Parts: sequence; structure tokens; C-alpha cells
Amino acid sequence: MLGWSQGQLATKAAVSRATVVDFERGTRVPHRNNLTAIRVALETAGIVFIPDNGGGLGVRFDKPKKLE
Repeated sequence: MLGWSQGQLATKAAVSRATVVDFERGTRVPHRNNLTAIRVALETAGIVFIPDNGGGLGVRFDKPKKLE
């Protein structure tokens, strides 16, 4: 949705590129702090995670959040 490379996501989340690669491949689940960092990076860029509300999980794009 954002057009980011794995390296860009890793940089914005302050995690290693290997963490992003392994997570995308499904070879391992990152530590909780790394998952949180990835989620915050995506949410800051405007991604909204939609919980399962009977219609399934999802994401949508919203306005990016301003960093303070």
C-alpha cells in the first residue's frame, strides 16, 4: 500500500531488514517490541489496522499521522 521496500520499512521501524524479510516469509515471528515498532511505523504512515468485526481482518489507508 505504501510502496516501501523491506529496507525502507526496516529503517522506519528501526529493526533489521532480516527481521522484516523473515516475518514476510513466515519463517519466524519477530519479538513483541519489533512487531510493535513495525506496526507503529505503518500506522504513522497512515495504515489503519481493522479488527475482525464479523467481516474479517483488514487494513485501509488513512491520512499519515504528524510526528511530534
